[in-house]
Amino acid sequence: MSFLTLDHVSHHYFSKDSYTKAIDDISLSIEEGEFVSLLGPSGCGKSTILSIIAGIMKQTAGKVLLQDQLITDSKIPIGYMLQQDYLFPWKTILNNVLLGPKIYDTNSEETKTRALELLDEVGLHDVANQHPGALSGGMRQRAALVRTLINDPKIMLLDEPFSALDYQTKLRLEDLVSLQIKTYHKTTILVTHDIGEAIAMSDRIFIMHANPGSIDKVFEVPIELRNETPFLVRRHPKYQIIFDKVWDVLSKKETDSKVVPPTS
Repeated sequence: MSFLTLDHVSHHYFSKDSYTKAIDDISLSIEEGEFVSLLGPSGCGKSTILSIIAGIMKQTAGKVLLQDQLITDSKIPIGYMLQQDYLFPWKTILNNVLLGPKIYDTNSEETKTRALELLDEVGLHDVANQHPGALSGGMRQRAALVRTLINDPKIMLLDEPFSALDYQTKLRLEDLVSLQIKTYHKTTILVTHDIGEAIAMSDRIFIMHANPGSIDKVFEVPIELRNETPFLVRRHPKYQIIFDKVWDVLSKKETDSKVVPPTS
């Protein structure tokens, strides 16, 4: 039994005169503790899949199962980390982190202690009482990570959380997020346009194509890379091999989409 399963999931957007297939007949299974990436062009439905798993939108067809139970009936917590940190500027970093426990009425001195421990783990203990405006983009994303982890989600959904950062900060944050996810054994789905990021962080990579969004190919990242930090993965001899294979698949899809069919 897989931990998370999408079984022939489709989602259509309807308008007054027509409809658009955002994703069509998506089937995939993810094991507990596994890190997978959804990689593909804009408009292929990557974020739509995350929204369906998170319960933000309802699929048009198919089923989403979590531990063999419909995800809509499941009580298993899910964490969602976005490109923007969405920290409240009038709250301190600590109070931003504790927002979830306050909403779910689980806040306590023990929770506050845990929040401070997590902030310490990501290098933010000294700024717990500062406001977001005083922090850099990378520090804010670290705070957003802690805000997500404090609720102890079993699944982490990451929707391009590093794309707005400068390259050096992005690489450092990849290492940090990867370490936290492995330490706390979180099942994780990352949406990204970045081939290197997908290879560096994932156990498997699902390549998608658009119109409608569907899964084209699945790559398994070699165990030698999975045992390294994302930064060191990029220096491993096998990194370029799998990068080239993924690039070829994506390039072929882009070329095929531009081919003009012959006229009769």
